[in-house]
Amino acid sequence: MKAKIRAFIELMRPANVITSLTDVLAGMSIVGFLFDFIDLNTVLFLGISTMCLYAGGVIFNDVFDHDLDKLERPERALPSGRILKSEAILGGILLLSAGIFCAFWHSRLSGFIAIIISICALFYDWKGKHMFIFGPINMGLCRAFNLLLGMSVYEIGVFTYGYLIIIPLIYIAAITLVSRGEVHGGTPKTLLFAQLLFLLVHLSQIYFAYTFDHIYIALPFVITHFFLISNKLYVAIKNPIGPNIGKTVKTGVLTLILMNAAWVSLSGQWEMAIFVVLLLPVSIQLGKKFAVT
Repeated sequence: MKAKIRAFIELMRPANVITSLTDVLAGMSIVGFLFDFIDLNTVLFLGISTMCLYAGGVIFNDVFDHDLDKLERPERALPSGRILKSEAILGGILLLSAGIFCAFWHSRLSGFIAIIISICALFYDWKGKHMFIFGPINMGLCRAFNLLLGMSVYEIGVFTYGYLIIIPLIYIAAITLVSRGEVHGGTPKTLLFAQLLFLLVHLSQIYFAYTFDHIYIALPFVITHFFLISNKLYVAIKNPIGPNIGKTVKTGVLTLILMNAAWVSLSGQWEMAIFVVLLLPVSIQLGKKFAVT
């Protein structure tokens, strides 16, 4: 039973699930949500929703990749036989359902956004990842709507600040673009284009931090994030082999927490921004025990 539970946790990518929680916290902060004990239930339900949606989505990623993973990644939970495909499907359905239920518990708008996230995730798992142009955009949409799920804490916030979801969309699209060379290696040209997209994302965050008049709180997070992702990407550009690209992807996913800390800082709630950053070492430790990509 212990082996079965561990295999299921592997499928959920727990390190990544932590990053999805910070997406929602970032979205809440952007629309001016004040984090206190009075509204703890709101944070709880939307937080559980996003984590269940992410976990359910990545489980179905492995379900659809089952045959391919038998050849390329036979050590994973499904191809190794440590968990049955039917069990993974059932677990994925339950997690997605729980995520949608918790979102609807908050509001109808949150519930509909959760449904959109589920559709985007399932389409990516099924077909999107194989599409050269739309694939990275599809993956980016999952994270973009995740940020929007946090914004739905105040429905007016979705319409006022919803345009900001384009930034995580670009970021995740860049990571997805890089990840295509994770197994067989990539090309410097593709990685340089990804670097350009990362730079665009960080400059955009600096601009919005300045606009929100909290540039000095956000800047340390943005600079640190840029340094960490660029450092790994530089190595991959110089030598675009699978392992180097894999490290870049892993860093890009986990340090998304720093990007979200910068979003949180837009509200001026530096305490919450620090809390989000403190989730990074938790995610890194989980990333050492369980797969990230």
